[in-house]
Amino acid sequence: MKTVGKLFAALALAVSAATFSLPAQAAEFTKGVVKKLDAKAKKVTIDHEDLKNLDMPAMTMVFRVGDDAVLAKLKEGASIEFVADRVNGKLTVTEVK
Repeated sequence: MKTVGKLFAALALAVSAATFSLPAQAAEFTKGVVKKLDAKAKKVTIDHEDLKNLDMPAMTMVFRVGDDAVLAKLKEGASIEFVADRVNGKLTVTEVK
């Protein structure tokens, strides 16, 4: 029985190591234009290209902005490249360049 336990532990360790050694996916930036900015509510309206990571076609929509540093990079009328994801169930801009 001890051998089965050791074998199981070794297998679990190998699976865990393989899982953690996978390369992280790089965030994919999407092009868009800031149409409206509501800094107080931490929301931005962006006319964007397809959001492939969210399987969403090009459209104009409102996103939340969770980080003040990201919010500071946004200006109405600006062409941007951004990353959006679901954060606590809400579509959120997480990076801007």
